[in-house]
Amino acid sequence: MSPPPVHPRDPTGWTALFALGFAGLLAVRLTIPSQPFFDEVHYLPAARAILALSHPANPEHPPLGKQLIALGMAVLGDNPLGWRIMPAASGVLALVSAMRALWFATGSRFASLAGGALLVTAFPLLVQARIAMLDIFMVAFVMLALWMCAAACREAETGRWRLAIAGVALGAAMAAKWNAVPVAMLPGLAFLAVRLRHAGWQALTTRRGPPVAGITLAEAALWLGLVPVATYALSYWPLFFYARDAIAADGLIEWHRRMLALQETPLHPHPYQSHWYEWVIDWRPIWYLYEPVDGAQRGVLLVGNPLVMLAGLPALAWCGWAGLRGTLAWVRGRAANRYWAHLAVAVLYAASLGLWIVAAKNVQFYYHYILPSCFLVAALALALDALWQRGWRVVPLAVLAGSGVLFAVFWPILTAAPLDGPDAFARWTWLDSWR
Repeated sequence: MSPPPVHPRDPTGWTALFALGFAGLLAVRLTIPSQPFFDEVHYLPAARAILALSHPANPEHPPLGKQLIALGMAVLGDNPLGWRIMPAASGVLALVSAMRALWFATGSRFASLAGGALLVTAFPLLVQARIAMLDIFMVAFVMLALWMCAAACREAETGRWRLAIAGVALGAAMAAKWNAVPVAMLPGLAFLAVRLRHAGWQALTTRRGPPVAGITLAEAALWLGLVPVATYALSYWPLFFYARDAIAADGLIEWHRRMLALQETPLHPHPYQSHWYEWVIDWRPIWYLYEPVDGAQRGVLLVGNPLVMLAGLPALAWCGWAGLRGTLAWVRGRAANRYWAHLAVAVLYAASLGLWIVAAKNVQFYYHYILPSCFLVAALALALDALWQRGWRVVPLAVLAGSGVLFAVFWPILTAAPLDGPDAFARWTWLDSWR
């Protein structure tokens, strides 16, 4: 007799524990430094202007991230906790959403838990969730959208409300930062491609078939096309009520022309500027802080965990190869594609990184890599899961343990802990390019 099929249990309890643990890590010295640091000097004044409805500040970026920072300040006050509480909450949301997306995309407990452990210990998510900048909001909403899309594909009976949430989340991601635009286009395009392959021209009217049974192409276009655009546009409504330089009633398009011009304005060189290929090999990070502050020498370094970032590259290549091979076999009708998740992370990584290869922005920074790095982490989790499922347990456990050890080593310089003195940075600058 054949053994019964394996039905892994949904790791909701473990996911909740990960969320609580990550929230606890974020709470450690969250209010240190007690003064704005790095790009908080731009976004905190913009949040104050939103609270006062006085004038548009930091107009080169969409408003939602600054509005969320303002929300934290409105609730907890104009102080370090008020500045950083919403980024911290968004970091927790990003972690939970990424883990749930991996679970629904693969049905593997190990992939979900490994992805969560790697995302926590990869460094960028932790550092960005502890500073009042915009990128963490974009990441959180992108991950929420991917969770909802993956769950809709696996549980079609919940597809309608999940796709509705996904659409709102995609619009919110773009309204936090434009980096999300290439990624936000992919769910709708993927729905179209899969439905056309399954139903041909009948795809224009049928509700049957993947990726979400019961949803027509027209309805998918609503949730994954019109709703994101409407959500994005709605984020601008406070700008129509500013006391000075408000958007005119018919001026939203002109406002975007102004934003694009500001984005493409040549900037002065910066000591920590870098290029996309340097992010990929973890070559040029950023010191957000390194100075005596709050009674001690402290530092905050945004760098990637070397083990995760470098091991993730061959894992990403394998995901791309496995996903492409599985998709070609599926297109030819030879077999079901068991590698949709692998293809997805490879395409999402390429789309989110590709933006910075072609962007007309002369000064770029390592923090622009945070979204691609999340997909790199997912690729590594999928590769480790493949080894785990084959019974090769030593390598996955060694990688997870090694990532945790490096996380502990770098913890002081990720979280503004008191350091020994002005030269303490040398303990963590393993490469000259990290100085």
